[in-house]
Amino acid sequence: MILYLIFLFILFVAPIIWYNYIFKKNDKVLINMPFTGFEFGRELLRFTLFFSFVSLTFLCSFGHAAGDAERGKAQALVCAACHGQDGASGIAPNYPNLAGQNEKYLFNQLQMIASGERALVEMTGQLIGKTEQDLWDLAAYYASLPHKRGVSEGEVEEIDRAASIYRGGIARKGIAACTACHSPTGQGNSQAGYPSIAGQSVDYTIAQLTAYRENRRRTDENFGGMMRGVAETLTDTEIAMLADYLRGLH
Repeated sequence: MILYLIFLFILFVAPIIWYNYIFKKNDKVLINMPFTGFEFGRELLRFTLFFSFVSLTFLCSFGHAAGDAERGKAQALVCAACHGQDGASGIAPNYPNLAGQNEKYLFNQLQMIASGERALVEMTGQLIGKTEQDLWDLAAYYASLPHKRGVSEGEVEEIDRAASIYRGGIARKGIAACTACHSPTGQGNSQAGYPSIAGQSVDYTIAQLTAYRENRRRTDENFGGMMRGVAETLTDTEIAMLADYLRGLH
């Protein structure tokens, strides 16, 4: 915070002093300005104060988003029963790999589950009593774990077809390339809250794409129903091929 204020001083206040004491000599203005040195200083100071307020407000808006991985680790002990100690060894194939998942995405999903917006029978009661900070801590912990890579097991032709869909979409169906949001390596976009999907469980990916297609999962409301729009025209075969391809993507 101190360094930030020093930066503001150098950037905005120093020019006022510079103008009033360097560019004014014996009351003779050396550079023509639309207003006097005092007025210039006053207006610039007003702008500086306004800019400082806006900037500090902007910076403070990110303060709540800092999860503590160590606190999250302590809370995740019970989670290991289903998701494994490494966050990527679920007791059932349709449980998601959480290790290395983007923190913002994880927090958003945990928040939706806790509020009931995303109903998951398997998660019933697991988040009762959790505060918003608790959810950020859990998200930070799983995001800090090493990402687990998988291996695609489909036929070469199927993998190539899935890669074509992932990288280029399906023009005749109006489906955009998955890389636009999930990146070429499948790591997603942490700032935007797009999930990492590389190395994900095949069964889980199939289940989620199918749920989007059938309008049973609606967690993309804030993104204009993007995933439902993508999945609605995917066939079972295309979904299965994509899921296998994503497991081995890195």
